[in-house]
Amino acid sequence: MPTSFDEREKGFEKQFAHDEELRFKAVARRNKMLGLWAAGVLGKSGADAEAYAKDVLLAEFDTGGDEAIVRKLANDLAGKTTEEQIRTQMSSLLAQALAQVKQTG
Repeated sequence: MPTSFDEREKGFEKQFAHDEELRFKAVARRNKMLGLWAAGVLGKSGADAEAYAKDVLLAEFDTGGDEAIVRKLANDLAGKTTEEQIRTQMSSLLAQALAQVKQTG
């Protein structure tokens, strides 16, 4: 017979899993939007922009997290933007992505 403590613990675990799933989706969405933004800075559009955004998205998985994306974009956008601008854009796009993911469930 489960106790109220057990039920609360399961509830917290369920909420944690849900929050982590939302965060994962939001970060993936942010990375794609960031890739599209960077593609625009590079003058890419259409299929080229989509392909570049996919490369940015994969950079996180290939080499590890936000810092890998910042390094990639800083190298690709050298002379066109600063690392600080990239980080500002990342932060802004994460807020947008979180809002979008929460709306879609």
